[in-house]
Amino acid sequence: MKRGRLVAVVGPTAVGKTSMAIGLAEHFSTEVVSADSRQVFREMEIGTAKPTARQLARVRHHFVNTRSIAEGYDAGTYADEALDVLQDLFRKRDYVILCGGSGLYIKALLEGFDDFPDVPAVVREQVIADYNRSGLEGLQEELRGEDPDYYEAVDQKNPQRLMRAIEVIRHTARPFSAFHSKAKRELPFDVVKIGLDLDRKELYRRIESRMADMIRCGLFEEAKCLFPQRKHAALQTVGYQEIFGFILGEYDRNQAIHLLNRNSRRYAKRQLTWFRRDKDIRWFLPDDWQGIIKYCTAGPS
Repeated sequence: MKRGRLVAVVGPTAVGKTSMAIGLAEHFSTEVVSADSRQVFREMEIGTAKPTARQLARVRHHFVNTRSIAEGYDAGTYADEALDVLQDLFRKRDYVILCGGSGLYIKALLEGFDDFPDVPAVVREQVIADYNRSGLEGLQEELRGEDPDYYEAVDQKNPQRLMRAIEVIRHTARPFSAFHSKAKRELPFDVVKIGLDLDRKELYRRIESRMADMIRCGLFEEAKCLFPQRKHAALQTVGYQEIFGFILGEYDRNQAIHLLNRNSRRYAKRQLTWFRRDKDIRWFLPDDWQGIIKYCTAGPS
């Protein structure tokens, strides 16, 4: 029986992954499976740069607008659900497109994790107490010292993810990243990984241009509507936390916009750091359509 081929389109924010994934899906007459940890949430529309209604009408997307921020979600759950979807799609398709910048979700899907240990409540409560006393900077400092590899990859503005890593480190005396080193799982399909990247100056220009578009489309207004729910883990992320600070009176609107752009650039750098470690990724400029099509069809040499 012929094996299907999964084409994974990865790269930093604003590089053009969505447009490329839709183009590939149309070329190969298939569908897109999203690997974005935030686009899955229905309430987070503007700040997550979801595919537009027109784009969603062109190609079916899975794992976009399928959860509420009140439910919570994690990489392990995503991996289990996405594998089921892929197995179903490959009964009908020769190709499926995976698209996203959430490296942990992609790793969970394609490689799997070690089983994470159950952390005693007393350890979790102590980490929370330390966070309440020392704030985000305290979490960042501890994780940077205990597990610099995971620190470079994680969303450093997300206290929930930082606390989860720290509680596992304290309980096991092992780096959190050590639990991501499981031997790659056996997949019932082939995988081709396409990385998109740009000159840094052009990438940052795109990030700031897209942020300006988001603000014009109502990003501040969306964040204000979500402000009462800001404690949910899904909202502990770039694009919302900066506006929450503005709403709380910590700085003015101009400073909030400065932070949105700065933190988006930093997020892009972390994404690139994560993906550059994967030697199976073949890197392309986003406009190298012919080169990408040829590689998707032929696969790694």
